Amino acid sequence: MAEGYRAAAAQLGVVLRPMVEADYAFCEALYASTRLEELAPLGWPAEAVRQFLAQQHRAQHLHYQQHYAGAQWWIVESAGCPLGRLYVFEGASDIRIVDIALLPKARGQGIGGALIEGVQRHAAAQGKRVSIHAEKNNPARSLYFRLGFVVIDADRGAYDLLEWRPQGPADQ
Repeated sequence: MAEGYRAAAAQLGVVLRPMVEADYAFCEALYASTRLEELAPLGWPAEAVRQFLAQQHRAQHLHYQQHYAGAQWWIVESAGCPLGRLYVFEGASDIRIVDIALLPKARGQGIGGALIEGVQRHAAAQGKRVSIHAEKNNPARSLYFRLGFVVIDADRGAYDLLEWRPQGPADQ
């Protein structure tokens, strides 16, 4: 199933490998990198920010494991160095991108777009939709919209549910 994602990543010189327990610390740091800018205006001491983000990551990690049992948990890496993560859950009619995140140094290079397009190709081949929850202020939303996602549920607090549907016979 993941061959489509892996092929998309390989075109950009990155690989996907299954997440292992030893990747937890990297994923915690990755999570923090996606939230630091948001917390900066609060003026909290660095240790308070670190502890808060560690707690938030732990809660997110447990939530994902509980609600997306059977998902594929991928680490995105280049030359053996982790750059990000891609968590994907495949349901009967929908493929949910549970989470996609890249370190700041890996953003803006087309990696995220290529990974999402790989998921879309995989979904299209099976006649499935792709969905993702996105925070209303997430800068990646412009990428999602460029890739054909639309908001299907805007009443989810800080998040909207976005969906992409394949074109062709599956829609008829």
